[in-house]
Amino acid sequence: MKRIPDGETGVRNNWVVWQLPKMQAHPDLETVPPPSPEYGPSERVQPKSGVDAASIDFGPLGYADAALESWQVFRRLREEGVIPQGSRFQVCLPTPIAVIGAFVAGPQGELEGRYEAQLRSELARIVDGIPAEDLAVQWDTAVEFAIFEGVFPSWFGGDYPTQLEEVAQRLVRLGAVVPEPVELGYHLCYGDFGHRHFAEPTDSGRLASVATRILSGLGRRVDWIHMPVPRSRADADYFKPLADLDLPPETDLYLGLVHATDGRDGAVRRIEAARTAVADFGIATECGMGRRSADQITALFDLHAELADTLS
Repeated sequence: MKRIPDGETGVRNNWVVWQLPKMQAHPDLETVPPPSPEYGPSERVQPKSGVDAASIDFGPLGYADAALESWQVFRRLREEGVIPQGSRFQVCLPTPIAVIGAFVAGPQGELEGRYEAQLRSELARIVDGIPAEDLAVQWDTAVEFAIFEGVFPSWFGGDYPTQLEEVAQRLVRLGAVVPEPVELGYHLCYGDFGHRHFAEPTDSGRLASVATRILSGLGRRVDWIHMPVPRSRADADYFKPLADLDLPPETDLYLGLVHATDGRDGAVRRIEAARTAVADFGIATECGMGRRSADQITALFDLHAELADTLS
């Protein structure tokens, strides 16, 4: 176990949805309905009349408080031998696009900048409070792909090539503020609200394109990249774009091809298809283990262990 997160329990149990009520309670923001029904909660916020978006201070987001509290539990368990020595504490943070794209009606560009400033402040507190050699940071990247697929509107380009470059610049910028030797990873995602994607990817092409731009643009080490594999895709065509992904030796690729609903047999079919494009990869669930009840987690761990033993 190289890295262990805290499970994002309690109010954080549905990824970024807990940020919406925080913004709705902000004195400078008001709640408005989206222009049409959307993937996820159908409420958005915008500045109240007369409020300059550039002046809005989001205040504490809760990510630093949660991480620093969980780090104390992690450290105690590691000292007691429950967690093995050498394991790092993993903190997962959403990109600003995630929250702004899903919950803000406008002006999205200005409020993205304000949210990013606060998120970077939260990261600074986390880095100050947890030893670098014990910490791993993952940027969760999902709403970006919803924008690529036309599910959410874009405020930074009307066509995919422009959006791709804008997203890449943001992801590189976020990675650059994670200081070494803190480990750095990216979770690329097509959504898991209600156990369904916001759109079914045609193949892994857009995932590979984002990964390529992150790796070529960053001046620091990327320790891992995770990509989803839909349950229905056990065909070589889905994985074909990964053949051109030039991963540095220090970057691990994890493919989210383990699904609780079809178990070992389904995972083996997807592993065999993935091997037609890429030889070396780790296995994972498609979107972490969120939205699963506690009594289902042990079976998922057992399935990972069984697959690892079978395929090693």
